Amino acid sequence: MTDLAQLRLRDYRPVPSLSAPGHRVERACAPVVDAHAHLGRWITGGTWAVPSTTRLAELMDSCNIAAAVNLDGRWGAELEANLDRYDRRYPGRFATFCHVDWDALADGKPERLAASLADSVARGARGLKVWKDLGLHVRDSQGRLVLPGDPRLSPLWEQAAELAVPVAIHTADPVAFFEPADARNERLEELLDHPEWSFADPAFPRFSQLMRSLEALVAAHPRTRFIGLHAGCNAEDIAWIARMLDT
Repeated sequence: MTDLAQLRLRDYRPVPSLSAPGHRVERACAPVVDAHAHLGRWITGGTWAVPSTTRLAELMDSCNIAAAVNLDGRWGAELEANLDRYDRRYPGRFATFCHVDWDALADGKPERLAASLADSVARGARGLKVWKDLGLHVRDSQGRLVLPGDPRLSPLWEQAAELAVPVAIHTADPVAFFEPADARNERLEELLDHPEWSFADPAFPRFSQLMRSLEALVAAHPRTRFIGLHAGCNAEDIAWIARMLDT
């Protein structure tokens, strides 16, 4: 018989005893907007996240989803492909956000970022998506990490204000991903399955540093509409989010 005191967490297989009515909500009672959808192919290895747009539109209709925001637009030809596939094929149903190519910073040409945003909006992008690589992986021409609040990015954020498009920004990751993967980590199971999700290495900025940089960014550009994705990028600290909203 197994010594339960020595039972490993990975071997624990509890069977739920909850008995509840199985009511599946198939359709929203009012038209809704999916404000955070990944429909492109930049994070799927080159294949479209949605194989059939016809089936997607039918599913949206059946669930009463009036519209969806596609955060995978990228720029240039890839943006055009997303706009053709979603926005132009189904007018009013999709709003594709673009990205910018952070390689401009490594090339020492940050001015290309604002120009790229202007070009993407002219093509039909409805907003700018900023991923967590800004602050964790993006580097300048000197090999230094670039944080969200870096003043060299100011023309980009001001361009968004001028063009009246929102900036959907995802900074950092769950705070536990920045802590050692040990017995005290609340996301240990995830980190054991995906060790590449850990940012505990001191080569990465600390979570608090990234949050301070995000706050500095928002404070420095009051004309720009920022959408703090994933509960303001700090879902574990509701008081922090409340203070940010109040401020």
